[in-house]
Amino acid sequence: MKPHHESAIEMAEIAQQRFQHPEIEELAGNIIASQSDEIETLDSIHERLYGEPIGEMSHGSMGMSEEEMGMETDAGALETAEPFDRAFIDMMVPHHQSAILMARIELAEGEDEEAQSLATAISDAQSREIEAMNEWRTKWYGGPSPAGGVPEEGESVPPSEHESGGATESMEH
Repeated sequence: MKPHHESAIEMAEIAQQRFQHPEIEELAGNIIASQSDEIETLDSIHERLYGEPIGEMSHGSMGMSEEEMGMETDAGALETAEPFDRAFIDMMVPHHQSAILMARIELAEGEDEEAQSLATAISDAQSREIEAMNEWRTKWYGGPSPAGGVPEEGESVPPSEHESGGATESMEH
C-alpha cells in the first residue's frame, strides 16, 4: 500500500499545480495530507510487526497484479493532460478503487488491529472521494469516470478490469 499511496501523492501534487476547479485543489491537498499520514502509520505498523521499515518489495502483492493495485498509472501523463480535472479524476478513481480492494483484503484476512483500523479508514475515505469525483465529473463533463464507482462488496478487481475481461484467481497474501 505504501508505493500505492506514494503514487497517489505524486498525482495529487501535479493536481495542485494544474487544477481547473477548486474542488480538485482541495481534494489534492486532502490526498497528500491523509495518505502521507497513512504512510507513516503503515511504516509504524510494519516496523512493529517486522522490526524494520517497509522496503521496496515488502511481503507480497496481496495476490493482485500491479494493474489491479493501480500501480501502472503514469502520473507524468497528467503534466500535459487536457482537460486536466477530467484526466485527474479518470486516473484517481481506479487508483482509489484498487486501494479499497487492498483494504478489504486486509479486513478479511489481516490479524493486526491497528492495520484493520487503518484499512477501514482508507476504504471509507476513498469511497467518499470516488463518489465526490464522480459527482464532479458528471457535473463538469457530462458523465462519471469510465472506471465506475466504489467497488461492490465481494468484488476482487476494479470495475474497469471486469469490462476488459481481466480476472483475479485469488487474493492470497
